[in-house]
Amino acid sequence: QRATTLSIVEMAKKKIMIIYTGGTIGMQQDHSGSLSPVDFGNVMERVPELKKLGCTIHHHAFGELIDSSNVTPEFWVKLAKTIEKHYDTHDAFIVLHGTDTMAYSASALSFMLENLGKPVIFTGSQLPMGEIRTDARRNLITSVEIAAGDEMIPEVCIFFNSQLFRGNR
Repeated sequence: QRATTLSIVEMAKKKIMIIYTGGTIGMQQDHSGSLSPVDFGNVMERVPELKKLGCTIHHHAFGELIDSSNVTPEFWVKLAKTIEKHYDTHDAFIVLHGTDTMAYSASALSFMLENLGKPVIFTGSQLPMGEIRTDARRNLITSVEIAAGDEMIPEVCIFFNSQLFRGNR
């Protein structure tokens, strides 16, 4: 009977997909002092606070990470198709994005994702994930917390610096 209870609890967990497209939020300093991308496959170990949110987190990293100043409409199509591909198997999406053009990408996606019934939350940071006083951890944790919450926000949003914005406003 205990196994059945655990299965029900597991089924009740929200499934969140973190999509890493590039940007400072997903960077860390390597042993030489250069910045390199974080492997979000172990995000639960890197950010253990996420375990307290009671959700299942999957990740998807773009094969070619981009500097957000190089965002194009083709990038938006690729991002929309990634969300569409995983839409039926996840309850929410967190898009890790560079800050230079995050507002443009969020606005574009808000119009591209028709009949959206799930949260798509963009976030980024001013400092890399591994820095001591980074905003990356706080922005990521709060974005996941919003996405996993009981009050669903079925639209594209940006969470940054303790504020939640509509993606197209």
